[in-house]
Amino acid sequence: MTNSRLMRMDNIGIAVESLDDAVAFFTELGLTLEGRATIEGEWAGRVTGLGDQCVEIAMMVTPDGHSRLELSRFLRPAVVADHRGAPVNALGYLRAMFTVSDIDDTLARLREHGAQLVGEVVRYEDAYRLCYIRGPEGILIGLAQPLGNNR
Repeated sequence: MTNSRLMRMDNIGIAVESLDDAVAFFTELGLTLEGRATIEGEWAGRVTGLGDQCVEIAMMVTPDGHSRLELSRFLRPAVVADHRGAPVNALGYLRAMFTVSDIDDTLARLREHGAQLVGEVVRYEDAYRLCYIRGPEGILIGLAQPLGNNR
């Protein structure tokens, strides 16, 4: 018997209220919409443990084609918790970090889609410029701009 090994990470998932707004935001960031679908049925509820579920999803892919972001809008069952306003140090809180070529330009473009800077843009040694922003519906997003030899 062979040992199982991790092959890759397929995606990170985020539940949203407005799939259209989230798709527009992440498209502006530089991801591409790979597809949209409605997922429902007994088999889907068995996977998630939600029973009778219906969820609309949009799969976004990064420019290198290696990473995906699954945006989900649950139609049924109703959403039971809202963590959008939680600070970055909340247990179990999720955020996605993206590498960008120009953090200032990215911030300017995303502000037009409602992005708000959480703290400041800071420099980490000679390696990166970093910041956190709140995107659509308060989703926490990290941005990193490589400096010098990190490009």
